[in-house]
Amino acid sequence: MTLGVFDTLRISSSGLSAERLRMDTIASNVANVNTTRTESGGPYVRKIAVFEENLKAAKDKSSFNGNGVKVSAIVDDTSDLKTMYDPTHPDADENGYVAMPNVNILNEMADLIASSRAYEANTTVISTTKNMYLKALEIGK
Repeated sequence: MTLGVFDTLRISSSGLSAERLRMDTIASNVANVNTTRTESGGPYVRKIAVFEENLKAAKDKSSFNGNGVKVSAIVDDTSDLKTMYDPTHPDADENGYVAMPNVNILNEMADLIASSRAYEANTTVISTTKNMYLKALEIGK
């Protein structure tokens, strides 16, 4: 298994793109933490970015066939919606309860930190790879 000259950069850049989309999804969740009415009629439902390997066809079984990561889908979180008692709220039911989004700010912040760390790791890989190629070019002079 050998990596080509640009495979490392391609893999890390795919990670950057995927983590950026994950951060955008988290930002959407945080922005809608109190949204009780959406276009579909109910409260906002938390979104989750699902990653998968981005594989390319290998010529033989012994060669490297990875091509980084990609976001395969953005799915709705299936956890229960929260309810809050507020009979004055315009979206309250006949008992005074309002269906609230299933967004937990603490979980979103933890996911955001993990995503930013992964983004940072990928930028470090790109920077280190670039420096390594520059040193190799200096040796070749």
